[in-house]
Amino acid sequence: MATEACLICGAPLFYLEQGAEMECASCHKRFISNASCENGHFICDVCHGELGIQAIRDLCQRETEMDPIRLAQRMMALPAVHLHGPEHHVLVGSALLTAYHNAGGRLDKTAALEEMARRGREVPGGACGFWGCCGAAISAGIYWSIATDTTPLDQKNWGLANRLVAACLEEIGGVGGPRCCKRDSFLAIQTAVIFTKEHLGVAMAVPQRVQCGYFSQNAECIQAGCPFYSKEELR
Repeated sequence: MATEACLICGAPLFYLEQGAEMECASCHKRFISNASCENGHFICDVCHGELGIQAIRDLCQRETEMDPIRLAQRMMALPAVHLHGPEHHVLVGSALLTAYHNAGGRLDKTAALEEMARRGREVPGGACGFWGCCGAAISAGIYWSIATDTTPLDQKNWGLANRLVAACLEEIGGVGGPRCCKRDSFLAIQTAVIFTKEHLGVAMAVPQRVQCGYFSQNAECIQAGCPFYSKEELR
């Protein structure tokens, strides 16, 4: 069963241009959604991502790693984290907050991770296509806002948070679609690491080369068009 397919039956997913009311096949609550599988199954964002979000938070609590890419890769390898899905909207910011803290950034890691999960849950799946604003970039912006205690009334860091998201979107949009939660997460993290060192003076570790080993699971992988494409499985 392809991991980017329906979590219920394994059938391919398809997306509607206009949202429609659907019943979640797991919790049976009704939502307006743009996505289901070809057999009509729909999984809401909470049922799709909540176990992954909990696993991400638990992993970050015990990590001392200063490299957010490695942290992200460990999170991506967790069984509860799917190939694609809204859990990545928490994953990116959690990796950055954890690495930032471990590299000397001043914050309460436990409180920061809880707040990251709360805010990241509000970013819906499919935002990259339906909103034109990838959730990985938004997650990096949430990281910045938490790390710098930014509010809508802040002057300096309000501007910097928006500039970071813009920089992430420039990198993500420059590669082009279709979406890939792994690729977009790596791009957002790399951009945020550079931005953090420039504006906060905290240097997180980063690998010289990032390789993604998920290409065989992703039917839409752009392969050589992706800066992280590897012909060998890394998992």
